[in-house]
Amino acid sequence: MTAVEQSSGTRVEFRTDPSRYRHWRLDVDGDVATLVLDVDEAGGLRDGYDLKLNSYDLGVDIELYDATQRLRFEHPEVRAVVVTSGKDRVFCAGANIRMLAAASHPWKVNFCKFTNETRLGIEDAGAHSGQAWLAALNGTASGGGYELALACERILLVDDRSSAVSLPELPLLAVLPGTGGLTRLVDKRHVRRDRADWLATRAEGIGGRRAADWRLVDEVVPRQAWDDTVRRRAAELAAGSSRTAGGAGCRLTPLAKQRSDEAVHYRSVHAELDRDGGVAHVTVLGPDRDAPTGIDGVHELGDGFFTLAVARELDDLILDLRTNEAEIGTWVLHTQGDRERVLAHDRLLLEHRDDWLANEILLYLKRTLKRLDVTSRSLVALVEPGSCFAGSLLELALAADRTYHLDGVPDGADEPAAVVVGPANLGPLPMGNGLTRLHSRLFGDDAARAAVEERAGEPLLAADALDLGLASFAPDDLDWDDEIRIALEERASFSPDALSGLEANLRFVGPETTETKIFARLSAWQNWIFTRPNASGEDGALQRYGTGRRAHYDRRRA
Repeated sequence: MTAVEQSSGTRVEFRTDPSRYRHWRLDVDGDVATLVLDVDEAGGLRDGYDLKLNSYDLGVDIELYDATQRLRFEHPEVRAVVVTSGKDRVFCAGANIRMLAAASHPWKVNFCKFTNETRLGIEDAGAHSGQAWLAALNGTASGGGYELALACERILLVDDRSSAVSLPELPLLAVLPGTGGLTRLVDKRHVRRDRADWLATRAEGIGGRRAADWRLVDEVVPRQAWDDTVRRRAAELAAGSSRTAGGAGCRLTPLAKQRSDEAVHYRSVHAELDRDGGVAHVTVLGPDRDAPTGIDGVHELGDGFFTLAVARELDDLILDLRTNEAEIGTWVLHTQGDRERVLAHDRLLLEHRDDWLANEILLYLKRTLKRLDVTSRSLVALVEPGSCFAGSLLELALAADRTYHLDGVPDGADEPAAVVVGPANLGPLPMGNGLTRLHSRLFGDDAARAAVEERAGEPLLAADALDLGLASFAPDDLDWDDEIRIALEERASFSPDALSGLEANLRFVGPETTETKIFARLSAWQNWIFTRPNASGEDGALQRYGTGRRAHYDRRRA
């Protein structure tokens, strides 16, 4: 991970690997891996703050995210992961306060969003990959440090009369635990809300027997028994794991990426940046070869297998554009290639989902599409001749806020544009609300959804796609260019803040889940609180923390 200087400022790079980590150590011993947080105080992503007491910034979290991915793909033998600290009597002090105080508002929110996604990925590893995480808190865990522990399946806290868990954001900083802390306390760990309220207003936190009695941790362990207990609990988690993977892992090689001010290019994903129009044109290329004949072919190709390659590239692109291109507010999604090859790759993975690698590829694609769902950018899909919106790549169009499907065969095209609904659209790639994007799109209209499912596997031209609800509009080739231009110009004329709220409200229909609660509350409550003078103003808590001066609060309730 590096920050690269360019004409527009400092650009954040999300690609890294264990040989370049500055803040984490990853050790694997049989079926148990240990991730040790040992933050380099001088290794902040930006100048102006020291990462004391194992506090973190985006750079620390980028390394953690990379480690979670490598554990799933490169270490199929690992059934349990222990996350602990390399420093004495402190696990993690949470997000670095000096960093937050100096950061712009968009930086704060995107930082919290990425951190949330990484935490949810840890939970996904336990739920769907059989890779359970154990937080071994060998010292105090505060704020985001405790929130990292809350993402784990089990939490051990050393009982040494000083170590505690705390969520001190409200009393110290006038903000909230921004990476799902409050939601996980009550929804996941079933902490009584009066106790959660007391914890969140007590800066020093809670340790010892009370922490276990209140379900804030699973177990408190005397320091003299600490190492043995951590080993035994990790072994127990590994023994109870459903992970059956064996053999060699799938190495995640460095992404081939070319980045300039005008474009971002990978092998199968490209983005052209129109800064004047505030638009990124993102194109995903379909497979350039037929799918392997069996699952052994997937293992032989490794990270060169089409679906995994696209998931990795699209994942990196989303993070790049989201972090580095805040003023490019509209992403136009294109595909190019052979629809049948896309569907064949999908079938191969779905037919062999009991294979660990096939399962991990599908789960990675699911997480990448979820990242797209919660990105605060307008998403527009264009279905044109030569596109391959089919199966897993149709998910891009189903994720879009609007889909335009060209009707007819313009000059130079061999056949009309079509979309194909496949098995990948009917269950294996759910959104954060637990529903498929097709179900979310047609929510409340079971007849319409059944009509689409009856046409699964069939190339659907513009008229049928429009009739079935898969297209928003179907201009012909005479009106296409003008209609798309007007739509994009209109989108760019609206308030970006209002658009973010509009899109977040409309994308997540149906049931509320822990995941949708976390992102909705981040987008609404934390987003709003971060802009308030009580937190971020000149006399606010973030600015005055550590100065010896108390924050001045506007006492009016809004």
